[in-house]
Amino acid sequence: MIKKSTFRNLHRDLGYFYIGLIVSFAFSGLMMNHRESWHPEKYTTQTQMLIIKLPEISELNDDYATKLGNRYHFHDKLRRQTIKNNTYKISFEKHDVEIDIKTGKGEIVSFNKTPIISQAMSLHTNTSNFWIYYSDIFALSLIIIALTGIIMVKEGEFSFRSRGWKLAIAGIIFPLIFLILFG
Repeated sequence: MIKKSTFRNLHRDLGYFYIGLIVSFAFSGLMMNHRESWHPEKYTTQTQMLIIKLPEISELNDDYATKLGNRYHFHDKLRRQTIKNNTYKISFEKHDVEIDIKTGKGEIVSFNKTPIISQAMSLHTNTSNFWIYYSDIFALSLIIIALTGIIMVKEGEFSFRSRGWKLAIAGIIFPLIFLILFG
């Protein structure tokens, strides 16, 4: 029979070991949730106005965007280009370009990655084999932390048997409802 203190020790030690990663994931997750609003991973270093004669809309494609980038000496990779609300938007790794299709007026925003914040945000998107395996171990450890936490509270009003199971079910149902309604 496994003693309750063994689960308590495992829970404590895994929690201590992963506290930095848990906080980093939570912090970078908050930033990722709002990246469309304020682009936390990059900061502006220069803004340049431009006026340009754009070709026909049918010619606004990746090839045109790449040529435009070369014309302005961008040495970074093209990520995407879109037309939205009469604005031609081009995103490079270190430059964003927005041009009004009707007037040809626009701006080029040059930026660099924000130290530490951009690296923390890459925790969510890194696909190296090492990081995938480490993340899998982290996920399994979080499961162990959660399950050993169930055992830690003694019998009584706040135990898992008394009230914890209700909160656990609510914690499972809430994201499911959210996914069904908004997914």
